Amino acid sequence: MDAIATRNDLDSNARRASIALLNARLADAIDLILLTKQAHWNVKGPQFIAVHEMLDEFRTEVDGHVDTIAERAVQLGGMAEGTSQVIAKATPLKPYPTDISKTKDHLAALIERYAQAAKLARSAIDDSDETGDAGTADIFTAYSRSLDKLLWFLEAHTQENE
Repeated sequence: MDAIATRNDLDSNARRASIALLNARLADAIDLILLTKQAHWNVKGPQFIAVHEMLDEFRTEVDGHVDTIAERAVQLGGMAEGTSQVIAKATPLKPYPTDISKTKDHLAALIERYAQAAKLARSAIDDSDETGDAGTADIFTAYSRSLDKLLWFLEAHTQENE
C-alpha cells in the first residue's frame, strides 16, 4: 500500500496496519448492509412489518459505521476499498441465502452473520490498539457496541419465556 501524503503523525507502520484493518472490516460491514437489505426485501411471515422495518433501521445504523470506517482509512493516507468487486472477494461473512423467505430463516441467517461481524469488530479493537492507533480502536469500539445491540434485537425475535 502506497500511502497518500498526510501530516497525520501516527507512525507510518501503524497507519499501514490500520488502513488494512479498516478495509478488512469495511468489507464485512458493507456485506452486512447488503445482506440485511436482502432479508428486508424478502422476509415473509407473521412478524413481517416489525422485522421489515427493523432491518431498514439496521441498514441505516451500519451504514453510518461504514462511512466512519472508510473515512478513517482515507484520513490515515490510504484508500477506502468499497466497490462491490472488492467486497465480494474480501468479505469473510458466509454467503447469504437468496432462496429463503420465512422470518425464522432470515433471523437465523442474520444472527449468524451479525455475530461474526461483531466478533471481527472486537478483534479489530485489539489489533488497532496493538498498533498504537487509539482513534481506529475507538471507531471499532463504537461499531462493536452497535453490532452487539443489533444482534440482541435479532435474537430477541427468536427467544421466548416459557
